[in-house]
Amino acid sequence: MPLTCQSLLQAHPAPWDSATTHPFLAGCQSGTLHPAQFNTWLVQDFLFVKDFTRMVGRVLGAAPDDHIDGLLAGLGALKDELLWFEAKAAERSLNLSTSPQLTCQRYCEFMASLAARPYSVQATALWAIEYAYNQGWQLPGPMPEPYTEFADRWGNPGFTDYVHLLAAQADAALAIASPEVQAQAEAAFLQVADLEANFWQMAFTAAEAAQ
Repeated sequence: MPLTCQSLLQAHPAPWDSATTHPFLAGCQSGTLHPAQFNTWLVQDFLFVKDFTRMVGRVLGAAPDDHIDGLLAGLGALKDELLWFEAKAAERSLNLSTSPQLTCQRYCEFMASLAARPYSVQATALWAIEYAYNQGWQLPGPMPEPYTEFADRWGNPGFTDYVHLLAAQADAALAIASPEVQAQAEAAFLQVADLEANFWQMAFTAAEAAQ
């Protein structure tokens, strides 16, 4: 049977749980997260999203014709998201002209490396990245202020629909991929899960190092 996004989730529940359930998100939901920890994450996530936007552009370049519209919609949303990040950083007096933490740098290097992979691998990684954000901000439940709009941005039904579209596109590509390429897609999924878990954790370790 061909590999699918759903079969990846079923085969690897523990890594995926680590990617989408973390004390950082629980702290947002409970209101106990230290502001410095959230600010660390916010700045690094802005740097991440800039490179993620470049990744989506590369995926678009490799995509079949019938996948272009959905990817273009995603790129349009990312333009708005980068402007939104800049506004949130300004509200918090944060400097976005900073260097990426090692965890962020590794994630960005991974995304750049996907350009050399087949489209089905790129599509699987794109779905996994977006789904991790979607689930991470949905699973804790309603978020109190000042985190409500962050949860709404990535946990809203429209974004969930977009993630489902990405899953369908990845599944279609995986259905015609060779076993070797499917193995690459599975490895990419697991690497996304590991990088996501480390990215949440970075908010604690980097903030502590800065104190």
